[in-house]
Amino acid sequence: MESSLQLHTHFLTPIKPKTHTKPFTVRCSSNTNTNTNSKKQVGFVDYDKGERQVSILVPGYKNSDLPKHIRTRVQSDRFQKDWAVSEVVSKILKLNQHDDIVGLLNRWAGRFTQKNYPILIREISQTGSLEHSNQVFKWMKNQKNYCANNDIYNMMIRLHARHNQTDQARGLFFEMQKWRCKPDAETYNALISAHGRAGQWRWATNIMEDMLRAAIPPTRSTYNNLIHACGSSGNWKEALKVSKKMTENGVGPDLVTHNIILSAFKTGSQYSKALSYYKLMKGTNIRPDTTTLNIVIHCLSKLGHFEKAINIFHSMRNKRSQCDPDIVTFTSIIHLYSASGQIENCKAVFDTMVSEGFKPNIISYNALLGAYASRGMDKDAITVFNDIKKNGLRPDVVSYTSLINAYGKSQQPEKSLEVFNKMKKNNLKPNLVTYNALIDAFGSNGFLPEAVNMLHEMETNGVEPNIVTISTLLAGCGRFGKKVKIDSILDAADLRGIRLNTVAYNSAIGSYMNIGECDKALDLYKSMKEKNVKRDSVTFNVLISGCSKMSKYTEAVDFFNEMMDSNINISNEVYSSMISVYSKQGQLVEAESLFLKMKMTCGGPDVIAYTAMLHAYSTAEKWENAFAVFQEMEMKGVQPDLIACSALMRAFNKGNQPDKVFVVAEFMQDRKIPMNDSIYYEMLSACSILQDWRKTVDLIGLMEPSFNTMSVGLLNQLLHWVGKLGKTETMMKVFYKIVATGAEISNSTYSVLLKNLLAAQNWRKYLEVMEWMEDSGIEPSFDTYQNILAFAQSSGREFSVVIQDRVECLRRKSMPIKSQQMR
Repeated sequence: MESSLQLHTHFLTPIKPKTHTKPFTVRCSSNTNTNTNSKKQVGFVDYDKGERQVSILVPGYKNSDLPKHIRTRVQSDRFQKDWAVSEVVSKILKLNQHDDIVGLLNRWAGRFTQKNYPILIREISQTGSLEHSNQVFKWMKNQKNYCANNDIYNMMIRLHARHNQTDQARGLFFEMQKWRCKPDAETYNALISAHGRAGQWRWATNIMEDMLRAAIPPTRSTYNNLIHACGSSGNWKEALKVSKKMTENGVGPDLVTHNIILSAFKTGSQYSKALSYYKLMKGTNIRPDTTTLNIVIHCLSKLGHFEKAINIFHSMRNKRSQCDPDIVTFTSIIHLYSASGQIENCKAVFDTMVSEGFKPNIISYNALLGAYASRGMDKDAITVFNDIKKNGLRPDVVSYTSLINAYGKSQQPEKSLEVFNKMKKNNLKPNLVTYNALIDAFGSNGFLPEAVNMLHEMETNGVEPNIVTISTLLAGCGRFGKKVKIDSILDAADLRGIRLNTVAYNSAIGSYMNIGECDKALDLYKSMKEKNVKRDSVTFNVLISGCSKMSKYTEAVDFFNEMMDSNINISNEVYSSMISVYSKQGQLVEAESLFLKMKMTCGGPDVIAYTAMLHAYSTAEKWENAFAVFQEMEMKGVQPDLIACSALMRAFNKGNQPDKVFVVAEFMQDRKIPMNDSIYYEMLSACSILQDWRKTVDLIGLMEPSFNTMSVGLLNQLLHWVGKLGKTETMMKVFYKIVATGAEISNSTYSVLLKNLLAAQNWRKYLEVMEWMEDSGIEPSFDTYQNILAFAQSSGREFSVVIQDRVECLRRKSMPIKSQQMR
């Protein structure tokens, strides 16, 4: 349309708007056909505003084409309008479905010729408005000069097919025969397409058989529609049968046929078969198009062949494949990068799509939004969500569900609920995926009652829970140790007839193991075997690791042997769990053998496996072997974490190599690996072995920012070590800093202080600390009093009297507090 406009306006000299007080516009039209049924291109250019527009005008049969006696009558009636068909359609669409459309049509002079009826139906059906088209069709059938024909019915059947109105389309098929219109190939094609869109492939097959019985030879379009009907329902085997029959009947497949079959494989999750078919397709003379390559990219992504999919994408962009990428291509690549965890590339592809002139649709926005949501990047997700609205699109159920998921993974379940309520307020009905996302947001963050309540709400609203719902709830129970909830959720699944699958069994078994219910976990595993539910590496890993935590090492080894006998692929997690089991039993040789076997697998050991081996060598007090494993870990490019560093430090301390502990600490600081209590404990142990006060001072400075998060045991160990060195003043300063951070101070902490103060014969500070205990509501023990009184007897007479008086005063002070507590 644009090119036609340019052909008719190239002679115009652009005029600057400065010379005009009114907008300067140019209108032009193009009509290469003088037939009254032809379409005309009408162009409009406004140089002042810099706007242009091209529209299509369908004149139809007008007043001048009517018989003379009718034309004379129409011209004398001022209410009759000589509108073009396009004008009639435009006026109808402006009316609501309940307005007087019949009155409008009765004012149209073109209704007096039946030749206008097919043109009118064609134009209004192309707008996609089903209600307006039905009213026009109903009015048309009531006209005296109306004559039914196949074209009108075919167009109406196709329109109902677009709106998934299958029963109505079938009704039109029978109605046209009552009007003595014999269905043709186009009619059957439209009806097959209608049932294909509705996923009713058996109906589509029956219609094809009716077509053959009516002696109407199927066209290529007929076969394509039937193949699409089978394929869109996921019945790829039936689609192949139709394709074979198509070739046998002498109708060769075209590019559309091949794309439909590829799409059938895609819908049926037969990704490998789709790629094999694509290779065969390339051996023919039919060249793939953008749709073909989009399907191939999707299948490669699902199979994890990301690099091959990216190469096809680059070849499309570089014009090597002679198929330009479209918005579907870019969206598929966004999904690919999201699945591979490369979120930065998702945004880069989205920006590239926009820069190349594509206007993102809601599916593209949802792909980017889903990528951010999968990683819990809630701020980026809400930015994309707001961009959807800014660009004139309306967020759909998928958009809101992704945002719920984003807040859930970022540990903000309350915001997930806000989004859920906002979604319902905007008249969007939550689906099963939405409810599952909200249940996961609650369950994964410890809000199990809210998660269970959401299960009841979804059932109340007519949404049936599925196995994903049950698995999500079970995983939440195991994560937060809710024993009662596990039993009730399993009962709920049984009551609703939901059969547990592998994932659900794994979640339930793992949940029982996490709360120490080994017997119930084993009973559930027996039930899993009895019901022939497939067991995988995750099943055995939760059993092995769970038994190991409860020191049931024999059972763990039995499960490992059972796994090998069942020829189930051993995952890295299982290897690591078994190395840990052998290590705890002192079976270093078995642990080393398993670690060596793991090295020969395609993946090789990961950080968890290396850490398990570090623990094994640490337990066996072989620091040289532990250090060698750590160096190998570095050489293989496996980034050590704080658990691995802690295990190596423990090996060094056990091997009397405390200096090396501080080398590991420097390594952690260089790599910005955060430190925790176990790291500080090993460093404190190294200071104790070295008897190095300077390193102790440095360690205190390193630990100070984390005093408020450290365990009481570690803080007590620090105070004890400083006091043991005779540095009581420093010990008290550290204590003051601990108190200032708001850290928890227990009776054991005061005991450490008192013991070291008494050893340093600092009885004044000893009594002062006892007063602090009284003020804090912590009653000094009997031994605390006895120790200071024994010290008083061994000291001079002058100090003995003072100490005894202070102690007696403290006892009297504690009596009212004790009696109040007894009440």
